[in-house]
Amino acid sequence: MASTSDIRKGLCIRYNNDIYKIIEFLHVKPGKGPAFVRTKLKSVTNGKVLDNTFSAGHKIVDVRVETRSYQYLYAEGDTYHFMDTNDYNQITLQESALDAPGLLKEGEIVTILFNTEDSMPLSVDMPASVVLVVAYTEPGVKGNTATNATKPAKVETGAEVNVPLFINEGDKIKVDTASGSYMERVKE
Repeated sequence: MASTSDIRKGLCIRYNNDIYKIIEFLHVKPGKGPAFVRTKLKSVTNGKVLDNTFSAGHKIVDVRVETRSYQYLYAEGDTYHFMDTNDYNQITLQESALDAPGLLKEGEIVTILFNTEDSMPLSVDMPASVVLVVAYTEPGVKGNTATNATKPAKVETGAEVNVPLFINEGDKIKVDTASGSYMERVKE
């Protein structure tokens, strides 16, 4: 049993007969009335996200999890295949278990959370950022750089990311996996 003071990003809790992962949280102490914790929870079974408010000191049931490193192999429809980097066992997960499947490149190392009670995979934690090659983007117009303008670019995984006008096809860019936004151009 844990309380609201133990809430942190990535914590898995049992709530409403389901297991949820905390995506965001905010401790709020209003000037009037008791403190509370505003959370955003993502179901690890169906991927639905819900907002919930816990009063301060509320008891929550945390789920003990174990993390293991896996390598992403390939996708087959809504099913994603991963291989354990230690013993080479393979597992398959549904797309709903992934936070940003569009940014997942073959060969990428991810961390998978497992429930210690039944060894069921709960969710996939992507690295903080990934380096991807721009597959297609419109050329930037010369002289249009006075403002902080962006343009859409399709990366090698098929995802679309807004990038600055100076990015061209074939450039490698670093993308933040939490927000799916451009971070910087990677030089070799």
